[in-house]
Amino acid sequence: MNPPIRGSLLLPLLGLALALAFCLALALGPVSLSLADSLRALLRLAGLPLAGEGLEQAELIVGQLRLPRALLGLAVGAVLGLAGVAMQGLFRNPLADPGLIGVSSGAALGAALAIVGASQLGGLPGWLAPWLLSVCAFAGGLAVTALVYRLGRREGQTRVATMLLAGIALSALAGAAIGLFSYLADDATLRSLTFWNLGSLNGASYARLWPLLPVCLGVALWLPRRATALNALLLGESEARHLGFEVERLKRELVLCVALGVGAAVAAAGMIGFVGLVVPHLVRLLTGPDHRRLLPAAALAGATLLLLADLAARLLLAPAELPIGTLTALLGAPFFLYLLRRERL
Repeated sequence: MNPPIRGSLLLPLLGLALALAFCLALALGPVSLSLADSLRALLRLAGLPLAGEGLEQAELIVGQLRLPRALLGLAVGAVLGLAGVAMQGLFRNPLADPGLIGVSSGAALGAALAIVGASQLGGLPGWLAPWLLSVCAFAGGLAVTALVYRLGRREGQTRVATMLLAGIALSALAGAAIGLFSYLADDATLRSLTFWNLGSLNGASYARLWPLLPVCLGVALWLPRRATALNALLLGESEARHLGFEVERLKRELVLCVALGVGAAVAAAGMIGFVGLVVPHLVRLLTGPDHRRLLPAAALAGATLLLLADLAARLLLAPAELPIGTLTALLGAPFFLYLLRRERL
């Protein structure tokens, strides 16, 4: 079966998998609900006048706890999958990761500055602390990415190899700064900083979700419109220029789009690794290199993977909860090594 046929079958299958993962995320947890009760609770939240025993409690659990968490996981997973495809297309390397341009490390540095700074100031009001953390993480990711892009520019052109090296250097510098903040932090602050760096959807709320959704929607709508240009870029920059594409503009737009998407995702959920690396690589094996199928498939697969990983993080050590970034790394790294061995990369 050739890749186009596989791709036409894969998208509906991934859509069904995502729908199932979303339903399971609403139903399962420390207090488990049946799939029917969780769906009825969801319909009640939508305004349908359904009645039944225990349905009010189910509506409270789904509406206040699990629905915002599931929506946050869906949005973050989709953005990380799309950003991974964009970076692998930009660098023309299936091993590329969104973190290569420094957005993840910059966001982590911004969050560390917010957490430690707030502690040094004696704490912040409860309503302000989450907003400050998200804004600082988002701004840090954008600032480091802008610096990486500036260092990669020379004589009016963006040199991808230089940008890669600049991203690695600035990521190391940001890591050293985070280590310094960790050294200066007290025990409680260090715990908060460590937990955030491990990534989690815990504490998801509509307040954390709404700022993320417009960014995710914009990334999901914009990147597929550049699928043909990304296909041309796979042939090489000079070939893409001969085909009529503005390569420098495309590079600039890809870097900006990835920085916005990953910065918003990291600001909302912390550091979650390997989703942007493994998902695009795996989907590419199934669909082929055509970005017209690869981008939507990676968005669906990334969202599904993160929902399932969050579900496992909630259930494996219940009532305790594993950091989802640790779980994705534990699952993603061995699987990626298997892919490397299989493909002889």
